Amino acid sequence: MRNYICITCGHQFAESEEHPDRCPICEDDRQFVNPRGQSWTTLDELAVEHHNVMMPLETGLTGISTEPRFAIGQRALLVQTSKGNVLWDCISLIDDASIEAVDELGGISSLAVSHPHLVGSMVEWSRAFNNAPIYLHADHKPWVQRPDPVIEFWEGEILELEQGLTLHRCGGHFEGSSVLLWPDGADGQGVLLTGDTMYVTPDRKHVSFMYSFPNFIPLPAPTIDRIVETVMSLRFDRMYGHFIDLEIEADAKQVVQRSAERYKRAIGVPS
Repeated sequence: MRNYICITCGHQFAESEEHPDRCPICEDDRQFVNPRGQSWTTLDELAVEHHNVMMPLETGLTGISTEPRFAIGQRALLVQTSKGNVLWDCISLIDDASIEAVDELGGISSLAVSHPHLVGSMVEWSRAFNNAPIYLHADHKPWVQRPDPVIEFWEGEILELEQGLTLHRCGGHFEGSSVLLWPDGADGQGVLLTGDTMYVTPDRKHVSFMYSFPNFIPLPAPTIDRIVETVMSLRFDRMYGHFIDLEIEADAKQVVQRSAERYKRAIGVPS
């Protein structure tokens, strides 16, 4: 029995004798099935030619990514606090070197995941760190392909974590798409970790909002307004997206507001 991993989206599945016939994540309109066909790997196979890289981003924040790039290519973000560390979003590969490196940073007390595309091998990461709880919005429950008791489905709009961070449901990309507020980040000015609820653009001066990024399906204006309204009530100055180097270093709230107005103009909605 093995836990197969979808090579296209990186989602790890429940144990099975043979690889799954299909990946519901990739078959959804927000993702895609590889035109060459669905393909699978395992942690052992993935580790043969891949490794994880730890990248310090600021005091108390470390990015964790896989090289060479695998699946979607996202990074996980490890937030260090005096009450324990939180791993925001997840990646597929975990190995002894990664566990040792994270242990040196204080380990993981809990995990929080923004949406189903950034789940990776979250149960494996949890088990490597004493079955740390995984917080995932209840709207995402139908998308989880490896159910496990360590997953705690939260409901409503806000969840306060023991470490002093808060999860906020924004919706948009998925109904349960969430962001994580780290109040002590950016020297106390606040940091927002967004996954791709808000996608930091390559110029690092804007964010974007999409129902499907790879398939270029936009979101309607009322949904954009809801996302903006949710984050405008939060105190933050810096923002980190789910890809390496995609971050807004300062004035992130103004960037969100300005980007939403630009987006709505582009889809033909007056500001």
